[in-house]
Amino acid sequence: MFDMPDFDGHEAVHWFHDKATGYRGLIAIHDSTLGPACGGTRMWAYANADAALTDALRLSKGMSYKNAMAELPLGGGKAVIMGDAKTQKTPALMRAHGRAVASLDGRYVTAMDVGMTEADMETIASVTKHVAGYAQAGRTGGDPSPMTAWGVFCGIRAAVKFVNGSDDLKGLRIAVQGVGNVGYETARHLKAAGARLVVADVNPANLHRAEALGAEIASPDAIHAADADVYAPCALGAVLNDRTIGQIRAKIVAGGANNQLARPAVHGRAVMEQGILYAPDYVINGGGIIRVCGQIYDWSDEAIRAKTEGIGVTLTEVFGAAQAERRPTHEVADRIARTRIESAKQSKAA
Repeated sequence: MFDMPDFDGHEAVHWFHDKATGYRGLIAIHDSTLGPACGGTRMWAYANADAALTDALRLSKGMSYKNAMAELPLGGGKAVIMGDAKTQKTPALMRAHGRAVASLDGRYVTAMDVGMTEADMETIASVTKHVAGYAQAGRTGGDPSPMTAWGVFCGIRAAVKFVNGSDDLKGLRIAVQGVGNVGYETARHLKAAGARLVVADVNPANLHRAEALGAEIASPDAIHAADADVYAPCALGAVLNDRTIGQIRAKIVAGGANNQLARPAVHGRAVMEQGILYAPDYVINGGGIIRVCGQIYDWSDEAIRAKTEGIGVTLTEVFGAAQAERRPTHEVADRIARTRIESAKQSKAA
């Protein structure tokens, strides 16, 4: 593991197995300097254990940076469960995962990710208190998707203002790739602000819902090349790659999808050289983890919303520094995140 390219000085990686339920999972803790490691649980039919480990290493590091950029009292962690969520998930398996989380005694707090539902979170919570990001009676927070979408909307406005000098979205054409939970809510906010929508999704039900917003429908394979002011990826990752970057007509890429740069070191610079302003994904989509954090620390709904709206301010800081230094925005965001973590480490050591 220590020689894998995605190992980044992670504090710990825990492997778990429960023979009775068939549970096979792992929890990666990247950095807990800022607080307990927090990040969602993902259930996926990985090809092998190496693929599961790679995903956990990458995602936990991403959570460290996301939490640092949102200035949250949380470190970065991630859990993955090896298995098909549609055919292999059972309540007993979820409880086995909950026991794995509980065994870390608060060093890691889990939430929802791909393949998980609010019902799964409730099952996990039956055996551990170290879970958040789902509706709990008498507590703020809940499903993080709506706040993720609000943060993406605020980030798009910040990017538009940086490019156009005004955050007015009226009449702007915005291409939204993926109109599931986050994408649809983002599109709804954009429509209310007067934007014209072009959307794509592989799910016909999602498209039907988006059509009610007056959205034009595009092919999922061509949405990145739509004639638009803003391209907002809100579905799959790695959408900024060797094939797509040269075809993008928008001057801004700002959306809720994770890991949008297929190869950050290569494609972040390629986007910049194309004259496109890129909102680093783990900054603009931070609203969800802000809501999770608010539930953990019992913040008010107003405080959660205000913190999420600060995403626009953070992005403006990133954009300005990247422009001044002529560096890709993701490199600037990475540096800021690392600096915040290192500064906290030095303060603790003093």
